[in-house]
Amino acid sequence: MANDGVNEPVNAGRRRFLTATTAVVGAVGAGFAAVPFIKSWNPSARAQLAGAPVNADISALQDGQRLILEWRGQPIWIVKRSKAVLDALPTLDGRLRDPKSENADQQPDYVRKANPELRSIKPDISVLVGLCTHLGCSPEMAAEIKPEPYDTEWKGGYFCPCHKSRFDMAGRVFQGVPAPTNLVVPPHHYADDNTIVIGVDPEGAA
Repeated sequence: MANDGVNEPVNAGRRRFLTATTAVVGAVGAGFAAVPFIKSWNPSARAQLAGAPVNADISALQDGQRLILEWRGQPIWIVKRSKAVLDALPTLDGRLRDPKSENADQQPDYVRKANPELRSIKPDISVLVGLCTHLGCSPEMAAEIKPEPYDTEWKGGYFCPCHKSRFDMAGRVFQGVPAPTNLVVPPHHYADDNTIVIGVDPEGAA
């Protein structure tokens, strides 16, 4: 039977060329396949909405100023309180529904233990979820200590124009307003003197 060439030795140079080409094509294909997988390691928008931590630089924050971030689809207020505001907070206890922050659902335990009246880790920096606990409206900040149409003895705080709820500069709710509880303090800690991490408790916190 005539030799049909099936058993002919393959040219060595051609074999090396085919092997190299196959390896390159395979590597390129693997590279394209790996791109979506590698991207999946990065936090998606859905993961961030579910609670991925958010960092905030507060180095430029001045007395009475507010920085607004978003975490879990909620506005987070970071406010630097003046000494006058801090001095006024203890004088409001008799007008508030929960002055000692006894409702454990409204703030992490480490915040309440640090100071139930200030409701903050650092005295001058307040961190709050900016949603009224009545129907979820976003109150207005009125940080100055001066008479207001809704309170002639106003010591600074938050006023919800929708249903007239009022909160002091620690987010504590006044008596006789629709909002049932204090504004919520989210979990947070300080990575350094000027950086707050929203969404993560301090290391070792219970």
